[in-house]
Amino acid sequence: MTSIFLQAQGAQGGGWSMILMFVAIFAIMYFFMIRPQQKRQKEIQKFQNELTTGTPVVTGGGIYGTVKSIDLAKNTVDVKIAHDVVVTVDKNSVFKDMNSTPLQK
Repeated sequence: MTSIFLQAQGAQGGGWSMILMFVAIFAIMYFFMIRPQQKRQKEIQKFQNELTTGTPVVTGGGIYGTVKSIDLAKNTVDVKIAHDVVVTVDKNSVFKDMNSTPLQK
């Protein structure tokens, strides 16, 4: 009979520890997964908003090229991918080319 009473008392204290554990897991997920992803997304958005002619980029499909012109009304970018080859892509599918060196002005 005493062991049943002790088990019932132990179960009552487990609720707070379970809530604390869920809060700790959420905090860990936020600081290691959600927050860095939000920072990366802001950097990508900043890069896309500051695009200029001649900037080396990579399209969402993996095509490397340089920005030839930007049409803000249509939200598109003309990307030169080879000699006399220009493709038009959505501005949101253009990312920074990490392999290239910055252009000298």
